[in-house]
Amino acid sequence: MTFVTDAQRGFLENFSALGACNPFGPEREKYERALLGAEYVPHSQESLHELLARDPYRRGTNFERISHLAEAQLEAAREHLAATRAASARELTLYQDAALLLLYRRHVDGFATLIRVVEEGGRSSVRGFYGRFRSEWAHFLEIPGIDIPARFEAPHVFACLYQIQRAYHHIFRFIIGESPVTARLRAAVWDSIFTHDLRRYATTMYGRMNDMTTLITGPSGTGKELVARAIALSSYVPFDEQRLHFAGRAGEAFHPLNLSALPSTLIESELFGHRRGAFTGAVADRRGWLEQCEAGGSVFLDEIGELDAAIQVKLLRVLETRGFRALGDTTDQLFRGRMLAATNRDLAVEVREGRFREDFYYRLCSDMIVTPSLRDQLSGSPTLLGELLRFLSRRVAGEGAEELATEVEEWIMANLGDAYPWPGNIRELEQCVRSVLIRKHYQPLAAASGNVRDEVAHEVVSGALTADELLSRYCTLMYADLGSYQEVARRLDIDRRTVKSRIDSELLARLHS
Repeated sequence: MTFVTDAQRGFLENFSALGACNPFGPEREKYERALLGAEYVPHSQESLHELLARDPYRRGTNFERISHLAEAQLEAAREHLAATRAASARELTLYQDAALLLLYRRHVDGFATLIRVVEEGGRSSVRGFYGRFRSEWAHFLEIPGIDIPARFEAPHVFACLYQIQRAYHHIFRFIIGESPVTARLRAAVWDSIFTHDLRRYATTMYGRMNDMTTLITGPSGTGKELVARAIALSSYVPFDEQRLHFAGRAGEAFHPLNLSALPSTLIESELFGHRRGAFTGAVADRRGWLEQCEAGGSVFLDEIGELDAAIQVKLLRVLETRGFRALGDTTDQLFRGRMLAATNRDLAVEVREGRFREDFYYRLCSDMIVTPSLRDQLSGSPTLLGELLRFLSRRVAGEGAEELATEVEEWIMANLGDAYPWPGNIRELEQCVRSVLIRKHYQPLAAASGNVRDEVAHEVVSGALTADELLSRYCTLMYADLGSYQEVARRLDIDRRTVKSRIDSELLARLHS
């Protein structure tokens, strides 16, 4: 016997898939269209990610309308189940998936409040909150006479829903902007937290993600550590139903270490710890980051491309066996956290040239995220520069941030133009904010313009350039002088789009100095 019509089954299938998919990816839009049909309100790629992911349950969004439909569908299905006590296993699974997504939608404000209280240093009692959640859980999923598949217990679901809301919070806290490039970065971070299949994550993988190492690559200054923080602070934290509290504080779960700032001997001690007498100056035992990192925590190794080969071997053992040994100790310990790493080097090249171990590389690269350059982000979003300047101005100046951001943006437009490539990425933009704040001026780091032109002339005379490189250099030189793609195209008698595609961003930055 069945408790759903074909139309109801289709709704539950799509609603279940909507809850399991990456909310920053294109599948979300596909399922929303299927659920709403003619009532679907289309969004641009930018507004889809901003509107639905930043505040996915506010009034007026597609999901708000879908939720109202789901409320009616779930209540009708529950009443039918309670009355007939008959349904197929597949129907019960769909019903359960839909009920879990609806529970999240109903309690999202409570989870958001809990996050805010924890970040402000307080300890919020979840007794009343969990009581309301547990009551609604029982309403939908504890129906007398119905054996709903016991894939999840209420405390575990409560912990998963809290984790989902923390992931939303941290992804938008650390990754700013609305461009398609930024949306793809958010989608990549979400997959690193939950994998591409949220159902499988909630069923089994939530307890195994510590075995997954994430390697974050990209140009210097593109926010690789911010991406690592978003992943680390969104980890799963179990909920204890008996004591009514979460078994850990996610905000304390991130342990960063910049490898390029330390000598190899100190890196080893920082990571693995040491025992008294292990080396000259070791006057007491010291717990390293691997020992201090609890289950659910993360150790972040920045600039891992700088790591000495001998330490690569030791870290390879940690990733393969989870075991490590402090300097001067004879007893193995267990690393219980997750490893995150970052580099601006091309590690594949480093492996080919013998500077990075191949076996260690393959342990690092199973999950990879590439952070886009600031130039790529700005090219896809005309409003991003202002948003970044406001964010950086708040960090630099606190009060008066809006006024400072406006001042910096006006200076940039007047002196660098919107085509300036920002070779130092976000880090350079922040220094620009600081410089304009102090001196009302910013000087990009670049070689003298005259020397750059001499270099190009020498390349031409010596025959060192290909035809494509010659066109790129010439277009860039003319654009630096004229400041207009259209004018360069007119003078060279080529298409404006060709000019724009040929601009050498590094050369242009040096010419702008």
